[in-house]
Amino acid sequence: MEPSAQADLNTAGPEAGSERWKRRLRKIYSQRYLQVMALLGVAWMVIFNYIPMYGIIIAFKEFDIIFPVSQAPWVGLDHFKEFLGDEDVWNVVRNTLGISLIKLVIGFPLPIIFALLLNEVRSVLFKKSIQTITYLPHFLSWVILGGILTTWLADVGIINKVLMALNVIDSPITYLADPKYFWTIIIASDIWKELGWSAIIYLAAISSVSPELFEAATIDGAGRFQKIWNITLPSIMGTITILFILAVSGVLNSNFDQILVLRNSLNESASNVIDVYVYQTGLADGRYSYATAVGLLKSVIALALLLGANTLTKKMNGTSLF
Repeated sequence: MEPSAQADLNTAGPEAGSERWKRRLRKIYSQRYLQVMALLGVAWMVIFNYIPMYGIIIAFKEFDIIFPVSQAPWVGLDHFKEFLGDEDVWNVVRNTLGISLIKLVIGFPLPIIFALLLNEVRSVLFKKSIQTITYLPHFLSWVILGGILTTWLADVGIINKVLMALNVIDSPITYLADPKYFWTIIIASDIWKELGWSAIIYLAAISSVSPELFEAATIDGAGRFQKIWNITLPSIMGTITILFILAVSGVLNSNFDQILVLRNSLNESASNVIDVYVYQTGLADGRYSYATAVGLLKSVIALALLLGANTLTKKMNGTSLF
């Protein structure tokens, strides 16, 4: 390159860079209202999600609420060792994994099936009515639904009356007082509450499928179930995969609100999950460092599950979160 051309490039470089910055600033200024809204979201996340992460260090200390965190003595991994050596820990883990895995196996595919079937309904009035009925429980808190379920499942509740009228049982059963019924109640009530709401994202994904594909399948003589299997399901597989990854990463979450409302001293052997264990040891017993250690261990395992599920789905069908 000639010296004069090189000099022109060197001169144009700073000018071009300055012009790019001006364009960026003009673009940011034209979007100033959106930028302010975005900054508020970022500020909220920093304040409530990142700054509190400093408190994680108390998992490695013997923290006393009377003194600052900086004055708490270091204990290393003692709290983690104590948790893993606790005689109740395996019952807690068993309950957590049992409830969560059954929810994953049964509760995850049901909204998909429901969305596929609802999409095939031709009557708009009937379809909207079913959607409204199934969405409604989601908007009720577990405090309200827990009270409803407690009344229904009492020995004088409607469930016992119906079963006795049908001669299914001879005498009333107090379901929430018997640990063997607790998992079934938790899983069934969770599906009842979230089925319709969870189906929304699948219905949205189905609505984006090109109608031309269905028209071509109809011309080829495909039936409804053939269209579902060969067109609808493959078209929404990316959405299903992403939600499956997130569901796997949340296996150690057992819906704390739901269990806290429905548990009692009689079903404790089946209702004592990790979230309840952390709540009791941290807030009820005042063992903040120990509870933080358990929560941190749970988060690390959840991260490992997320990465594992993400890698597995990426290899199987090429879809992943990152």
